[in-house]
Parts: sequence; structure tokens; C-alpha cells
Amino acid sequence: DTVDANHALGFDTDERMFSPAARILKALGVNRLRLITNNPEKISQLEQFGLCVTERVPLALSLNPHNRNYLETKRKRTGHLIACPES
Repeated sequence: DTVDANHALGFDTDERMFSPAARILKALGVNRLRLITNNPEKISQLEQFGLCVTERVPLALSLNPHNRNYLETKRKRTGHLIACPES
């Protein structure tokens, strides 16, 4: 899965950093926002940089045979807030 693949390559589980986005938003005068995401780490990072996430709007995903394992990995191993039907 993607987590194991990242680790095998010597990477962290998720190396994305949201500080540049936070800086851009703050430069534009945005301090509070509704955020479309299923990633709790994104919310946490934006809040650490002084933004107030007033609401998380779930990103609706269509489950199919091609993305089921990927989405299950995201949910189980990285805490993404995805409602996946049982496998």
C-alpha cells in the first residue's frame, strides 16, 4: 500500500507540508475557512499555522474496485475521515 511504499523508499508516511498554503492564505487576509478534506493532518497543520478551520466539509468519494484498497489504506493507516463500506 502507499504507506508501506513510502517507508520502503525511505519517506515518512505522508511528506506533504501545508505551511506554504497557510502562508498564502494568511497573506491574502484569510484567517478562518471551511475546508474540503478528509485528511485530519491537513486540518491540524493549518491550525498550527494560525488558521481557524471553522468546518470540515467531507470530500465525497466514489468507491470502486480500482480505488478500494487505496481508500481503505488512507482510512485505516493514516486516519483519513473516509466512510468506506466493508470490503
